[in-house]
Amino acid sequence: MRTKVTLVLVFLNVALFFFIFKLERLWLTEPRARDARSRVLGPEAADIRTLEVTSTAPGGSFALARRGDTWWLTKPLEWPANPHAVSSIIHELQLLENVSSFSAKDLASNSMSLADYGLDRPKLTVSFASGDPLATLNAQRSTTLRIGDATNIGNRLYVLSPDGERIHVVARGLADSLSLGLDKLRADTLLTVPVYEAHGLLVQSSAVRLRIRRENNRWLFDTIINNARASKTAIDLAITGLNNLRVKSFSPATPPAILPATTPSLRISLEGTNRRETLLLGEPVPPAGSPTPNLPPSTLNAHLPPDLSASVEYYAQLEGRAALFTIAVPSALVEILRNAQVSLREKRLLEFELPSVTAVALTAPNQPPLTLQRIDAGTTTDDAPWQIVRRGAPASGPQTLPADRAVVQRLLEQLSLLAAKDAGGFMSDAPTNADLEKWGFNRPEREVILTLASAGAPSPNGQPAKLNPSSTVTLQLGTDAQGALYARLDPLTNPKGSIYAVDFDLARELSFTPRDWRERQLPALPPTATITALTLTSTQADAAPLYTHKLAANESWPTVFTAEPVAKKSALEVLVAQLRTPRAKRYVQDTFTERVTVAGDDRPWSYKLEATVSLPGGTGGEQTSTRTILFSERVGGAQQLAGSREFEAVFEIEQTLLDALWTLTYGPRDPGAPPK
Repeated sequence: MRTKVTLVLVFLNVALFFFIFKLERLWLTEPRARDARSRVLGPEAADIRTLEVTSTAPGGSFALARRGDTWWLTKPLEWPANPHAVSSIIHELQLLENVSSFSAKDLASNSMSLADYGLDRPKLTVSFASGDPLATLNAQRSTTLRIGDATNIGNRLYVLSPDGERIHVVARGLADSLSLGLDKLRADTLLTVPVYEAHGLLVQSSAVRLRIRRENNRWLFDTIINNARASKTAIDLAITGLNNLRVKSFSPATPPAILPATTPSLRISLEGTNRRETLLLGEPVPPAGSPTPNLPPSTLNAHLPPDLSASVEYYAQLEGRAALFTIAVPSALVEILRNAQVSLREKRLLEFELPSVTAVALTAPNQPPLTLQRIDAGTTTDDAPWQIVRRGAPASGPQTLPADRAVVQRLLEQLSLLAAKDAGGFMSDAPTNADLEKWGFNRPEREVILTLASAGAPSPNGQPAKLNPSSTVTLQLGTDAQGALYARLDPLTNPKGSIYAVDFDLARELSFTPRDWRERQLPALPPTATITALTLTSTQADAAPLYTHKLAANESWPTVFTAEPVAKKSALEVLVAQLRTPRAKRYVQDTFTERVTVAGDDRPWSYKLEATVSLPGGTGGEQTSTRTILFSERVGGAQQLAGSREFEAVFEIEQTLLDALWTLTYGPRDPGAPPK
C-alpha cells in the first residue's frame, strides 16, 4: 500500500516539475519577451510594396506604390515619388523602436482608454502591405499603425501596435517623415532620360514635326532631308535643358481653356533605353488677375519675351499622366525647339579626321587641275610629307614639287571648320535648277575633292596603322552676282543636295598657284658639309666686299666671328645658319630670273652672297661646290627678296635673315646718333 502511494507521489512530482519548467515557462517568457522587445514592427516591414497615410491635416494624406525599382505617388496624384523621402519613411518604419510600452488591456483597470492617448481617432494612420503586389491577396500582409498624441514629457508619441494589444512610446521621427508634404514627397524632375542614354529626340508643333536619332556618336535627322547631320553639341545642350526643367506648381488656380494633352502647343519626346518620355506644353499661364485666354496652339511663341534669357510659365502635362501642372521654360530653349530644323542642325559641312586625308584635288574654271598628295599615303602618321602634282600638257606629264606640310594642314583645318553662317546659313535643302544657277553652281568657282581612307588596326611592331581603301568627298563653292559664297556637297551622288551660305577666303585658302603650296624649307646642306669661305658683296661695279673671309687650317667660324663687333658677329652667325638651312617666307616666282620686280620696278639684284662648301669624298678627298644667293634691296620694314638658280626660285626671306643683312649692308654706313 505504501509502495503505491509513493509511486503516485513520485509521478505527481514529475508532472509538477514538467509543468513548472515547460508550460509555465512558455506562459511567462513570451509576454516578458514582448515587453522587452524594442522594435515595434517585425518581419512584416521587411518588404514594403504599398503604403498609405491617412491624416487629419489638410493635404496630409497620400498613397505610395512600388513599381519595379521605382516608387510612385498614387494619391492625391499619379507622379513619381522622391526616392529619398520614400527611403526615409521605409527606414523609419523598419527601424521604429519604442522607448517603453504597455498593454492596452490594462487601461480599463486604471480608468483609462485609447482616447486618453489620441488613439481612438488617430491623427495619422499608416497602412502598408508587404510582398509581391502581383501575388494572391493571401500572400500579401497588410499592417496598420495608429499614431496618437504626443507625450507630456519628452519629444515622443503614442503608437498603437498593429494587433491593437500594446501602446508604444516612440520618437517623433516617424511622424515627421510622414508629414513632409506633397512638394517633398514627389520627384521634382520631369524628363529623366540623360544625355548619355538618349538616342532619339522628337519635336512637334504646328510649324515643325521632326525626329532626330543617334547612330553611334552622330545625330541624324529623319526629316528635312534624309540623314542630314544634327549638331551633337546643340543636341546635348537641348537635352540638358530639358532635364533641368522642374514643376512650378500643381493644380493651378486658373486652369487652361484647353488641356495640353488635348491640343499641345509643343510636344517634346526623349527616347532612352526601353523607355520614352513626352512633355506636352500648352498655353502660357496668364498673369495673376487676368482672364484666362483661349489661345490656339500656334500662339506658343507669340508670348515669348524679347529677352530670350528670361523664362515663360506654361501649362503642361506628361503623356500618360493626368496631372496638370505649370512649368517655367527658358525662352531660349523654346526658341531652339521651335526652330529645331535650323538651331539643332550641324553647321559644319565636312566631317573627317585630318590624318585620314590622303589627297586634295583642286579644280577651277580656266585653271589646270592641282593635286596635293600625301607621299606616305598608306599610314595615318600626321607628319607624313606632301607633294604638289601639277598636270600640264599631255606630252609633258605631271610635274611634282615638295609641298609645305604646315600649309596643307592649315587647308585641311580650314575645310574641317567650314560651316554655314549663323544667320541664314541654310539656303535650301531641295534647290531648283534656277537656284543652282543663281548661286553659281552651273560653273563653280572651286571644286575640292578630298580622298579619305579609314584607319585599320595598328601594326603589332608599333608601326602606324595601315589605311583601308579610300573614299572621296566633293565640295563645290559657287558665288552669286553680289559675290556671296555658297557651298554644297557631293553634287554627283546628290545633285539636289543642300545649299549653304559660307564665309571662306578662296584666294588665300584655295590658291591655284603652285608656289603658294611649295615647301618653304629649301634644300639644306648635309651635316658633314663645311662652309670654308664666305663673301657678301654688292653687285655694283667696283664695290668693295661687305664681308669676305676664307677659313685657314684649324680655324672655325665661331673663332673668326669672335673678333667682330657684337652686332656684326650675330649677323654673320645668322648668315651662316641660313646658308646651311635656307628657308623661304613666301615664294614670289616659280623660277629664277636675272632681274626682279621690286616696288613695281624691274631691277637687277643688289647683293650677292657666296659660300664655298666642302664635302668629304669617298677616298679621303674633298668635293667643293659653291652656293650663291642673290638679294634685292630691302622693301619696307619686313620685305626683302632673294633668288637662287640652284633652288630655281625667287622668294621673300624671313625676318631674322633680313635684319642680319641690314646690319651687314647698312651698318657700316650708319653715322650713329647725332651729336649733342
